[in-house]
Parts: sequence; C-alpha cells; structure tokens
Amino acid sequence: MNLERKSGLRSRFEFEENQETAYLEFEIDSGGWITLWHTEVPEALRDRGVAGMLAKTALEYARDQKLKVDVVCPMVADYIAKNPEFKSLVGK
Repeated sequence: MNLERKSGLRSRFEFEENQETAYLEFEIDSGGWITLWHTEVPEALRDRGVAGMLAKTALEYARDQKLKVDVVCPMVADYIAKNPEFKSLVGK
C-alpha cells in the first residue's frame, strides 16, 4: 500500500497491480482530523476486497496518528459499519 502526497491538501492511499491503481483520497487538517473523501477502484481490481483494504489502511493510519475521522466516502462508512472496532475513531 502506498501513501502518495498530491499537490494541494489532498493525498491518497493507493493500491497498484498490473498497471491499475485503486485509491482512497483523504485530507488531514491542522485540527487533528482526517477526512476520507472518496474511494475509486478500477473495474479490473473490483470484487477482490481492495476497497476494504484501502479503508482499513486509512483507519489504521488515523488510529496510529491519533486523528479523528470524518467519513464522507460511503464505502468507508459501510466498512466501519461492518467493522465496529473502528467506530470509535469517527469524530463527533
């Protein structure tokens, strides 16, 4: 799993295989929040758990960095619903 910094404020976690790249776009602010914006998985990488792997990586990163999580991405929200051990990371 790669963590790629992008220009501007947004960054992304990436998974690459066979010249196809799946990613979860995020942003970290100065107040200790990580916003998980969007997950994109190319057709060739779908149905293999790649989106869940990206969500888990992002949530573990947030936990390790002691960040509060703001979930915008519906896929990440679904992942948290199925993996309640990450629910406490979601900020209020």
